[in-house]
Amino acid sequence: MIEHLFDLFAELPANLGGHMLLSMSSLAVGLLISLPLGIVASRRPRLAEWVLSVAGILQTIPSLALLALMVPLLGGLIGFWPAFMAMTLYSLLPIVANTILGIRGVDPDYVEAARGLGMSEMQMLFRVQLPLAAPVILGGIRTATVLVVGSATLATPVGQRTLGNYIFEGLNIRDNLMVLVGCLLAASLAVIFDQLIRLLELASRRRDVRLGRFATATLVVVLIAGLAQPVQALIQPPRNPIIVGTHDYTEQHILAEVLRDTLSRAGFHVDQRKGLAPQVTFESLCTGNIDCCVEYTGNLWLPVLKRTDRVDRATTLRDVTTFLRDKHGIECLGTLGFENAYALAMQRDRAEQLGIDSLEALTRHAGRMRIAGDMQFFRLEDWKHMKAVYGLKFAEEVPMDPTLMYDAVRQGKVDVISAYTSDGRVQAYDLQLLRDPKQALPPYDAILLVSSKSLTKPGLHETLQQLIGAIGQEPIMTANRRVDVERVWPRKAARELISRIRLSPSGGDS
Repeated sequence: MIEHLFDLFAELPANLGGHMLLSMSSLAVGLLISLPLGIVASRRPRLAEWVLSVAGILQTIPSLALLALMVPLLGGLIGFWPAFMAMTLYSLLPIVANTILGIRGVDPDYVEAARGLGMSEMQMLFRVQLPLAAPVILGGIRTATVLVVGSATLATPVGQRTLGNYIFEGLNIRDNLMVLVGCLLAASLAVIFDQLIRLLELASRRRDVRLGRFATATLVVVLIAGLAQPVQALIQPPRNPIIVGTHDYTEQHILAEVLRDTLSRAGFHVDQRKGLAPQVTFESLCTGNIDCCVEYTGNLWLPVLKRTDRVDRATTLRDVTTFLRDKHGIECLGTLGFENAYALAMQRDRAEQLGIDSLEALTRHAGRMRIAGDMQFFRLEDWKHMKAVYGLKFAEEVPMDPTLMYDAVRQGKVDVISAYTSDGRVQAYDLQLLRDPKQALPPYDAILLVSSKSLTKPGLHETLQQLIGAIGQEPIMTANRRVDVERVWPRKAARELISRIRLSPSGGDS
């Protein structure tokens, strides 16, 4: 437990720094847009109606969906910029609305008195209206701050490092401590900023200069502490930076640590972008926004190559490699040495009792069975093709979180699941993988991809080449089991995996 906490807090400066940089820059730009817009709109009722309507519509878009939309809109950019754009848009409504409300709420008698003193419109705005509206405007800034600081945790899937890294990874590997740490840190940060801005709001209402100075000074200290890591990285950029992209499941978290360890030993500074969606990862690789990643041939066969035919593993690898190089300039260094394919699985004793060892044999019983698959499985063309080839018709198809479906089949809540062939829970829970004699599913060999922009980086190709063919099926299953069943942190499982495999410049078998 103590060692795990030390590992978690070793990531804190980078996670907190990324979270603070994203939140504060989004709020700053949101304020620069919202405050002038609110001032102008407060004097034009029709414009105010339009502004509030547009800002309100943006606010109704789920934050995760808005983040995902920003990636293609920005030409495949990942990381800070799509997250920054989304968070900035999210900050607009509270500040604009409170600016309009605050200025309109100023007592008309004060405005008339200011005019009577001969003040111009600008003088009235800065000497009368804005000072009197300041508490209401600060209330809007306070609301926007809590909203943005909280929503910033959702930026992890688009490649921005935040405190959400703890939450997303913890949920994926069912590490409650990691999730708790992420939630507590994000909530604490939101509360700190909320209370500091509340003090500024109180100082404005009471005209208390000392309270205002204290709140401002404390806010500056918090900003300096939180932004220390990104500012230091800006002043002293790391040497030999490499960006590694990974998807959001156990095996990818382990492989991310294997890549980081291998590259770090060769003198590279590794920046991990965890939890990326497969399409986001591929687009980022094409644009050079990430340098390398581990992908699977089956993930590319239909979505990228637009191939619906089925060929053997060697031909699939050759065609994927050629297509990526010729069409996108992406270099496939080769397979890591294992396959993580879809396969239907049952409890071994139940499968033996019914005499089911293949998809053909399953066909006779499927009509009385419930099948569970991950959240996307039943929408995949692979599933539709499998059903057509074997004539499979189940009594019920149940979409389920991958971390729950293994427990569901073990406990008999479902009869069949869409398992992954390298998943350690297959062995740990004594599940029977059903053979696919008609090859309805494509191969899913794990392959190491490098972007065209990264091929020229000295030593990168040679370093990564060590991993080709080095990780066999049994070692990766053991590493996955260590995380999913024995609750070991991915970094520790990766270190154990590295100690078991043989690395050489030309690769090798495990």
